[in-house]
Amino acid sequence: MPATAAEVLLEGHRATRDRVARSILDHGPSSAADLASRLGLTTAAVRRHIDGLLAAGLVESREQRVYGSRGRGRPAKVFALTESGRDAFYQAYDQLAADALRWISDAVGGGKAGEEAVAAFARARFGEQGQKYLTVLGQAEPDQRTEALAQALSADGYAATVRRVPSAGAAKTPAGAQLCQHHCPVAHIAEQFPQLCEAETEVFSQLLGTHVQRLATIAHGDGVCTTYVPAPGAASSPGGRPVSDAVPTAGTDTDQNSASARRNLA
Repeated sequence: MPATAAEVLLEGHRATRDRVARSILDHGPSSAADLASRLGLTTAAVRRHIDGLLAAGLVESREQRVYGSRGRGRPAKVFALTESGRDAFYQAYDQLAADALRWISDAVGGGKAGEEAVAAFARARFGEQGQKYLTVLGQAEPDQRTEALAQALSADGYAATVRRVPSAGAAKTPAGAQLCQHHCPVAHIAEQFPQLCEAETEVFSQLLGTHVQRLATIAHGDGVCTTYVPAPGAASSPGGRPVSDAVPTAGTDTDQNSASARRNLA
């Protein structure tokens, strides 16, 4: 039976709505104007699709976070995926993975020993993943390694971007960068086993050859996994929080850091 005109219109509406949701996944919380610009739609059309996503509980609205000084007026409204919205993109076998990690923990007696066993697995997993990125980062200029890491993560489905953070002083030189992962394929597992996030942060530190600080994670209910990467000489995040989660690597010289990363990821 050929599709009716109404069915064709409905299917087209669903496809465009999926594009809107995917754009939010790839770029993080977005305003209707941002979505319209990225997708080549009118703002009015985007708002109609957003209304449908809101009604379905797939997105939620929030005030846009503003960095630095803010002008007068109310902050712009942006739309972010809810947990249900993210679920639509998950393809990981969450329950199987959770059961496997729980078995690893129980096999060594649980408790502290179990936590350490899961942490060892997480370090091995992300260490292997980090090995793939070493070549990519080695070809990048020192001040572009965070962007190179973001590209490598995006290729693995993490929808990563980088935002440069200006210093608070008058010089306006970069204080560092925020590495943002707008998607996490293992977020549900990381809710139960935070060792996954901790191991990933360690690998980022080793790959970039500097202390890094995890500021937010999707697993803990944040909209984006955010890791602060300081510029050379910086010791903390722009918000003034100490880099308590950082994992030090030897030296600051480029060649020394590369060698350190290879040893740690071996």
